[in-house]
Formats: sequence, structure tokens, C-alpha cells
Amino acid sequence: MTDHPDRPPRVNLLVVAQAGRLEYEAALFALSLAETITGPRFNLVVAEPQPGPLWPGDPRISPPVRGLLEELGATIVSFESRHFGAGYPYGNKIEALFALPGDAPFVFFDTDTLLLDDLDAVPFDFDRPTASLRREGTWPVIELYGPGYTRIWKSLYDSFGLDFDSSLDRAWPDEYWRRYLYFNAGFFFHRDPALFAQRFLDTALAIRDTPPPELVCQSLDPWLDQVALPLVIHGLGGGRDTLEQGWLDGRTSCHYRTLPLLYAREDDRAVEMLERIAAPNKVKKVLKAYEPFRHMIYHGRGRKVRALFDQDDLPRKEQAIRNKLKREGFWTR
Repeated sequence: MTDHPDRPPRVNLLVVAQAGRLEYEAALFALSLAETITGPRFNLVVAEPQPGPLWPGDPRISPPVRGLLEELGATIVSFESRHFGAGYPYGNKIEALFALPGDAPFVFFDTDTLLLDDLDAVPFDFDRPTASLRREGTWPVIELYGPGYTRIWKSLYDSFGLDFDSSLDRAWPDEYWRRYLYFNAGFFFHRDPALFAQRFLDTALAIRDTPPPELVCQSLDPWLDQVALPLVIHGLGGGRDTLEQGWLDGRTSCHYRTLPLLYAREDDRAVEMLERIAAPNKVKKVLKAYEPFRHMIYHGRGRKVRALFDQDDLPRKEQAIRNKLKREGFWTR
């Protein structure tokens, strides 16, 4: 792919979709991209895992959703699950990177993301990767007599020959989780998908198969990708501050995670975007086949969820929101 020297490079946007929830979320992502994009710079690539020994069923996208994605201009590519599959589906985002062409930078997004504004305005520095800082201190879980944050994270950096001290955010105290480089894997980007993919895969497999002793008390399911990701980003010259905060997971994109959480806590722009892009009859015909979308978007349950919460005074922890949704009978994936 050859770009004019005065123009920004073409960029591949990668999401992973398969039969079930992810394909319908991917359709919403594609619809929001079509609603917000103003130029030809970004090419949407939807990666689809193929049937094989690591999947008990057929993970391929259903024909109605495939047709909608293709109508929206998405390029659907296949990839083989060689290391993770159904046993660790979060590994899809690692293995799918190998399906991208190597001649363009990429931005990966989880499918449970809506675009709210034109990505062309985002000042990506593809030489200095980063990922989502919209996260909580979910890993590691410190045990009373086990190693602390410093010993655990340092053991990982040492395992891969990385400089641990330069990864620390010294604005936060020792043994507080924010001091240590930790991301949500809801988005990440780099200039070279092949390099990033191989580093991500090698790192994740090494942590899974030969973890340092300091991880003996730690669960890696579902956290493996988010444990490996900071090591990959740091090793490739990135960090927590290479994209000004407020662009992604802010005015340009919304990682909503589930529709009940979107209605409960996201701002009005996200709700309005969701309902606008889902409204056309040809879209509704496809999306309503997925029962949670049918009830949340088209039968008004989402608006009932929104009425349960004061969006200006939300619980500090996401788990508290989830618990209330479950008590009220509104929780769904």
C-alpha cells in the first residue's frame, strides 16, 4: 500500500467477530464507523475464526450479519486458532493480528465499542503503541502472604529482559496498582501488525506455559492478554502517555462492554448513537435476531435501565453497577 508523502498512512481497523454476541456487536461497530467517518483513511477488517479442533462448534459469522458487514464496506478475513480457541477466546485478539496485511499500521478495537466521532482527528503515534487506560485494578490479586505488585510485575519484566523501573508511574505510591503499567485490551495500536502479533503471542504463551514463580497464586483466566499487553507495549517503545487521554474511551470512542452497562453509565452521546444507527429497518431486521439486542434496543429495556441510575452520580466500582442490574433482572451479555 503506497501513501502520498503528505497524507497520513492508511490504517486498518481490526475487530474480531464470530457467531453469537460478537458478530452483532461488530455490526454496531461498523455502523458507528459508517456514521462518523469522513474520509478513506480507515479500512475496517473483521477477523473471523475458522472451525477447527480448538472450537467445539462453528464460530463463523452468520449470513445475515456477514451481508450487513460487507454492505458497510468491511473486509472479512479468516484466521486459524492455533493456540487458544474456545478455551481462551480472549486469545482471538492475538491470533487475529496475523491476518492483517503487513503494509499498514493498525488499531484493534473490541467489538463492544461504538465510535462517536471521526477517528481521523485522533493523533495516533503508531511508532509508540498504547492501549486503553479505562480499567480497574483487576490483576494481580494480592494475597496476604504472597508477593506484592512490585515483585510480581518485576518478575515478568525480568523474564523478557525488559526494564521494569522505566515502566513505573511514580505519581502513585509503591504497591498501589496504578503505579504499574496495566491496560484494558479494549483498544491498542502499532505501526507493524506482524511484529506486534508475534511479540504478543510469544509473550502470552510464555506467561501461560512457563510463568515465573511469583505468579503461583495468580489466575491468568481471563487476564492473560491484559498481563501480556503492557510487556508488549513497553518492549516496543510505547507506554501509558503516548496518546493524549480523552480521545479514545472519550470523545471519539466508547467501550461500553455490554448494552446494560451502556444504558446504565455512558453519556447521552453513546445512547443516541446506538439508537440512531440501530433504527433503519434493514439494520433492525438483522440486529433483532439477537435476543439481548431485541429487548434492550427495540423493546425499551435499555431506557428502563437508564432510569435506574443517576449518570452524574454512579457507583465508583463497575461491579456495583453490575450487581444492581442483576438484582433488577436487567443483566445480559
